[in-house]
Amino acid sequence: MSHTRKGGHSVNHSPVPTPSVHPAAGYSHATRVGNLLFVAGQIAKDKAGNLVGKGDITAQAEQVFANIQAILADAGCHMDDIVKLTTFTVDPRFRAAIAEVRARYCKEYLPPNSFVVVSALAEPDFLLEIEAVAALPTA
Repeated sequence: MSHTRKGGHSVNHSPVPTPSVHPAAGYSHATRVGNLLFVAGQIAKDKAGNLVGKGDITAQAEQVFANIQAILADAGCHMDDIVKLTTFTVDPRFRAAIAEVRARYCKEYLPPNSFVVVSALAEPDFLLEIEAVAALPTA
């Protein structure tokens, strides 16, 4: 998909089908631009769209990283292809638990990560949201 901007500049991006995770409502879970894959912020919802781990940061982090891993797989990537993460959480005390889960999913390489504490996320039961940028394998 190409969109032409004012002045003639165009951006080529392709939404990536993500059948392995819950349906996105009004957005794409991932889009490809060049050799980069941009993954929308993932929350602790299972494939059916149910919240996983209400009140449990470890359970929510595991679901979030499982969603990221599934989206990457849908696009032909792996966790080691991540070049940047941004973690949003509602409590700075969750940092160690989130890092522990991240280390289980990012075994070979720990990507750069920004850790941001926010007052709230899209729904009150969400304790964290993580977005990712990955480099797609070259053919």
